[in-house]
Amino acid sequence: MRVPLSWLREYVDVPTDASPEDVLEALVRVGFEEEDVHRFEVTGPVVVGEVLSFEAEPQSNGKTIRWCQVQVAPEGETAADGGPAVHGIVCGAGNFFVGDKVVVTLPGAVLPGPFPIAARKTYGHVSDGMIASAKELGLGDEHAGILRLSELDIDAPVGTDAIALLGLDDVAVEINVTPDRGYALSMRGVAREYSHSTGAAFRDPGLRPWGEVQPGSGFAVAVADDAPIRGRVGASEFVVRVVRGVDATAPTPPWMIARLTLAGIRSLGILIDITNYVMLELGNPIHGYDLDALSGGITVRRASAGEHLTTLDGKDRTLDAEDLLITDDSGPIGLAGVMGGGPTEMSDATRNVLVEAAIFDTVSIARTARRHKLPSEASRRFERGVDPLIPFVAAQRVVDLMVELAGGAADSLGGALFTTYQRPAIALPSTFVSGVIGVDYEPARVRGALEMIGCVVDDSSAGWDVTPPSWRPDLTDKWTLAEEVARIEGYDHIPSVLPTPPSGRGLTEAQQGRRRVANALAAAGFVETPSFPFTTEALNDLHGSVSGEHLPSIKLANPLDGQAPFLRRSLIPALLQAAHRNLSRGLTDLAIFETGSVFLPEPGVEYGTSFVPPLAERPSDEVLAELNASIPPQPRHVAVLLTGNLAPKQPGRAAEPADLGAALDAVRVIAAAAGVSVDVAQGARAALHPGRTGVLSVNGPDQTRVEVGYVGELLPAVAEASDLPGRVIVAELNLDLLLSLVSSRVVAASLSGFPAATQDVSLVVRADVPAAEVRAAIEHGAGELLESARLVDDYRGTGVPEGSKSLTFALRFRAPDRTLTAAEATDAKLAGVAVAAERFSATIRD
Repeated sequence: MRVPLSWLREYVDVPTDASPEDVLEALVRVGFEEEDVHRFEVTGPVVVGEVLSFEAEPQSNGKTIRWCQVQVAPEGETAADGGPAVHGIVCGAGNFFVGDKVVVTLPGAVLPGPFPIAARKTYGHVSDGMIASAKELGLGDEHAGILRLSELDIDAPVGTDAIALLGLDDVAVEINVTPDRGYALSMRGVAREYSHSTGAAFRDPGLRPWGEVQPGSGFAVAVADDAPIRGRVGASEFVVRVVRGVDATAPTPPWMIARLTLAGIRSLGILIDITNYVMLELGNPIHGYDLDALSGGITVRRASAGEHLTTLDGKDRTLDAEDLLITDDSGPIGLAGVMGGGPTEMSDATRNVLVEAAIFDTVSIARTARRHKLPSEASRRFERGVDPLIPFVAAQRVVDLMVELAGGAADSLGGALFTTYQRPAIALPSTFVSGVIGVDYEPARVRGALEMIGCVVDDSSAGWDVTPPSWRPDLTDKWTLAEEVARIEGYDHIPSVLPTPPSGRGLTEAQQGRRRVANALAAAGFVETPSFPFTTEALNDLHGSVSGEHLPSIKLANPLDGQAPFLRRSLIPALLQAAHRNLSRGLTDLAIFETGSVFLPEPGVEYGTSFVPPLAERPSDEVLAELNASIPPQPRHVAVLLTGNLAPKQPGRAAEPADLGAALDAVRVIAAAAGVSVDVAQGARAALHPGRTGVLSVNGPDQTRVEVGYVGELLPAVAEASDLPGRVIVAELNLDLLLSLVSSRVVAASLSGFPAATQDVSLVVRADVPAAEVRAAIEHGAGELLESARLVDDYRGTGVPEGSKSLTFALRFRAPDRTLTAAEATDAKLAGVAVAAERFSATIRD
């Protein structure tokens, strides 16, 4: 909301020496946000001049200019720019006459643009200044000719400062008005808030005797809302007044244009300017109709299927059954509270005006404005709530201004529909505000703050019964009343005290595990790249399933991006996008990772619900269970991507490209940080190379292998589709599942002071037996003495039967309390070999 200070001073005593920053500071104290300060981009000298004479001079280009002699200072005095009292000025306009008073910008002035004024030679003359139009001064878009003060009923002495005369010295402050404080979208509301902040006297322009604002009678108005929303009809109050004999071509006074311009609204002619002015002044949007273009009376109703309306912006709009309309006997003539219709709009030919002021349902107006993508100053106010006691005053104010400024005459023809306004009192216990805010407010200060904002406060047995004012629909309960007390008394009085957290709380084990994994990857040289969880169904099918598998995906009802409406099943697509973005910027060697949720719906289960639990109360366990059942499982995954080189080319050393081994190293980093041991076996994924894909598994609690993820190299076609040249290696693990398989808290292992005994063993097994499972069998059989088992060779050739392979493991044995003998190490090894023989028919290779 932009607030011209000259306008603000009409309703509240703002000190004459108060700067815009002072006013903003006062409004910030009562909860508004400071936005900006707006001024006219005009600096002087700009004065009133009188045309003494001119000579018309046709030019070779077909244009005729006037060489004018203009008096810009009283006779015998020096002009404001230090020059003579009479200046010679070249002017291209032809709408003025000898003796006219005009606005002259003298050398040294600066007009909006910025456009500096200087004496310059043109058309064979030295033009010592410029005669200005309204547009050149920033007073609207009218550029038909120069500004004649006689047309504005202004008669000022020659040499008068025109900047002050036209209101160009005014300044506006801009504040951000939150949706719950719609009353502040008016000069009336902002003046009241400035009064609350400073204690300055406030003069309410909305207070007028009922006898002055009665609307008259004889004009038929009706509300026929057969489809109310939330049980509320579309219009609760509707007032019409008639003004006859207006001059729609009368000029808008400069002071009104200046205020509207500073408030961000351009001048559109005297009749529309008046309705906009009253809207900004009182907060009630006003609409004016050309009375002679109306057919019969006015009815407010919902739209019918198939109806159309051409709005003031010239667009033909197909109406919805929820749209609230203003209609006459001919059909729709306006979208209620949003925008009027073209056929009945006021124009220069308008002579008789029907003035409408109303209260429309906030939900209806908000939905219509959004449905038609038609936000307006009117809908912005109706959405937030308009004072239901102001329409009669607003309609009368428009009538008064049209009589005063447009030469009209108020007519007794009019009409009104209204409902009795009554708000229930809110019970406010005497200790509630202090308990909620944390400040020991005295009861008198609580009562005084509420009465200051317009509440009626009556004593009750427990405290007070508080009736909020009509212009504050946001005050609905004791909590909002407590907030108002804190706001009026000052937020700076609320102590800034951090609560003491209860002992023994901190990150959960799962949170600690996720943080360890992320920190470990970062320490290993990977860069984290968080992303949005939205993707396409094709990418979900490609990266979120194994080969030949099609799993369901969750599609959002209102996606942020219509091209990516599905929730991801894998983190890999986002990593591919991040890699592509980095490669396009010249970063070719990448090692990136992400931790985040994926969404894995179960086949055949429908997710989503339209049920919304009631606000301001904790949902029951049953309601929470229903809400939880409406969303799919969302485990956290961790994924890495490598491409390019791990190490750049150096003197004496070739570049080291990223390969599957580097991805396996990243998997081991993740496993070590999580506190588990991960094994790799040959596997398959839809987007990965069939010969370079591994399935990652962890030993479960019952000694069964639990699959926790995969690692592999992208198919060249998939990498090329993502615009990624070269090899791309990825790995993805279910981090939540991985952490759940940790048998105990991760602790540092103690170092044994006794030497290790090392032995190797080569086992012959079928070629299709995974090496990881053979190693697991050895570890299970060898028992606690086995410290590590590492695969060092996979041989398939001479000396090994066809269809078999020889796996060589390096074994290290150690006891915590003694030095092992060779016999003890051999017995442990043979025990492991026995389990491998039992499970896989493994034999020791000769």
